[in-house]
Amino acid sequence: MAIEHARARAVVKPWGIEDLRPWSNARHDGDAIGEIWYERPGNAAADPSLLLKLLFTNQPLSIQVHPDDTFAHSMGLPNGKTEAWCILRAAPDAKVALGLNRRLTPQQLRAAIGDGSISNLIVWRTVSAGDVIFVPAGTIHAIGAGLVIAELQQRSDVTFRLFDYGRQRELHIESAIGAADAGPANYQVRPSQLTAERKLLASSPHFVFERIDLAPNSSWYLEAERETWLLVLSGSAIAGSFEVATGDAIFAQSDHVDIHPGAIGMVGLVAYTGGGPVPHLLRRLTQPGSIDIRRPQEMQVPASLTQARAAAKNGGLETNK
Repeated sequence: MAIEHARARAVVKPWGIEDLRPWSNARHDGDAIGEIWYERPGNAAADPSLLLKLLFTNQPLSIQVHPDDTFAHSMGLPNGKTEAWCILRAAPDAKVALGLNRRLTPQQLRAAIGDGSISNLIVWRTVSAGDVIFVPAGTIHAIGAGLVIAELQQRSDVTFRLFDYGRQRELHIESAIGAADAGPANYQVRPSQLTAERKLLASSPHFVFERIDLAPNSSWYLEAERETWLLVLSGSAIAGSFEVATGDAIFAQSDHVDIHPGAIGMVGLVAYTGGGPVPHLLRRLTQPGSIDIRRPQEMQVPASLTQARAAAKNGGLETNK
């Protein structure tokens, strides 16, 4: 059983920014910070299965790809890296790239990496705050400048770079070719409202990503039987025994978290390990120690991946991989 106030670790990146407010007051001697990693406090804590990050971009990131579980295992790694992005802030015309404009053979992909023409083959799309992008392992992708993104991923830091916009960092040509699905990508996510307070952003065998919107001065019970992360996007609350506000995160597992939003309520992201959305993830407390089982409304969770995919075709959650 665990309820912990997550530690936020700033990571310097050449494409990052210096002012992270309102998400963080972190500074790093004038260096650009590209990521905030949320981690369990204490060196003795077991590594979780998921990694929750904030990304801050002032330049485009590299064009890259991540391995799936099978490819990662062939390298002696515990798992691959499927991820999802929730756009929190976007400059006008900010873009991300997913997939290529045509399918390439391994030989063609090797040549495109070698001469840099891969940068003309990726497909860019304009994004705005609130957009959600699902990035299965094997998808060639890139993130442009002017973005703040909440990223949820399998816990892995393995990235194979195909192109790096003149930053002279190492490319990983053979690994990228082996890991990549070198063709068009169609991984649009259709967020769906589960209850008045819960919106499903993305669901996969590896994780579930939700947005919650809690009314001012209300009280809630967050079920955290699975590994669960809560990131505050706006407002404030008492979560367990911790005061949390914008940019704070809570880790919980095999436990439940009482959440009491403040005077302006609280909006947050909830991430937990896969297997489909938890029907009673969030329940309202009518008084201390009691649960109003009438709220939120009952939700039907697909009993199988086949049903989940059928739901996606009809405007439900997206589970393509």
